[in-house]
Amino acid sequence: MSKPNYTGIYHMVSQNNFEEYLAALDVNYALRKVVCILKPSKHIEHDVNTGKMKIKTVTTFKNFDMDFTLGQEFTEDLGAVDGRKCQTTVDWDGDKLVCVQRGEKEGRGWTHWLEGNILHLEMRAQGVTAKQVFKKAE
Repeated sequence: MSKPNYTGIYHMVSQNNFEEYLAALDVNYALRKVVCILKPSKHIEHDVNTGKMKIKTVTTFKNFDMDFTLGQEFTEDLGAVDGRKCQTTVDWDGDKLVCVQRGEKEGRGWTHWLEGNILHLEMRAQGVTAKQVFKKAE
């Protein structure tokens, strides 16, 4: 079975428990309040042949870029999020993309999966889970 192609632009339609997730990352109160009102878009480029991916999270406040190859560990600079660096690996678990971020925070990572034109994102850190849902642009 072939893996799904995540290429596309997705706009957030809902989020749940995001402020609690940011608190688990020690993001300060004022920044949490600002970030929680943003409606980010995900711009994803996915080369299914090479496993190379670029995920750009775009907001009116700040943008965040990830550029990686599936299955290869890399140093991720999360300065835009919480000022930390971690060792990150993103790989397939069935048809889901699972990210493990090894660093100061226990159990940190995320999972992306597609259901039709809906992109799901579950984020984890310190035993706290948040969820965002995005819809693919037409």
